Formats: sequence, C-alpha cells, structure tokens
Amino acid sequence: MKSLAMVVRQDAYDLVLTPLAFAYLGASVYDEVNILFVNWAVRLLSKQGVEAVKPSADHAGTPIEMIEERVAAAGLPTDLHEIFKALKETGKVHLYGCSLAAEIFGVSEKDLIPEADGIVGATWFLTEKAEPASVFMQY
Repeated sequence: MKSLAMVVRQDAYDLVLTPLAFAYLGASVYDEVNILFVNWAVRLLSKQGVEAVKPSADHAGTPIEMIEERVAAAGLPTDLHEIFKALKETGKVHLYGCSLAAEIFGVSEKDLIPEADGIVGATWFLTEKAEPASVFMQY
C-alpha cells in the first residue's frame, strides 16, 4: 500500500492551504493520506479553531477576504471546513490531532470537527503512519 504522511504545525490560513492541497492531490495518487496536526495547527481540527483562522503574521495586514477571492478564482473552496469535508469525502484522508498539542492548546475530543479522526499520540503516528509511508512531508 502506498501512503502519504504529513505533519502540519501552522494554523494560518495562507500556510495551511498548501498541505491541504497536497493532501487532496495525494488522495488521487496514494491509497491513504494521514495528517497529524501539531502545535497551533491542532486548533484547525476544532469547531472554534477552523472558524477563527487568520492569515499568517507575515501577511497579517492582508485581509483574509482577498486571499479567499484569489483561492476561489483558482477554482478551490475557500472555507477550510469545506476543504476538510472534501478531503474526507475521498475516503482516503485521515486527520489526526496530536495529543500533546491538544492538551497544550485546549482541544478535546468533544471539540473536534466531524471530519477529524481523533486525537492521537505523536509516537503512534510516527511508528504507525509516518514510518511505513511511501512519502513524508512536513509543513
């Protein structure tokens, strides 16, 4: 089985678009795509976090609406929750929150969006998903 494993550590709108696009593309190439959200990124798997997403500090003066307009013009969904839904609809993408990050940044299982596969230990992800993966990426 060919698989793609990814670790995403940033929660800014403009910085998470690339790994999510690669995850979607990966679903057409690989049998399975597994993503671990660590640090602040774990918040993206929560209902509150996915709704509060903002541009990165490097682009803080850029209105998110302008970025969304350009994303839409490229033919992509602009809402992160809609992107997560599209990823799950492939049947191949699994979204995990890091348990340590979840503890630090206040995300519990009950806070997760329905598309999230749960909160897991980083060691489990590394040994069960990343180590056997055909390709590993980090953002």
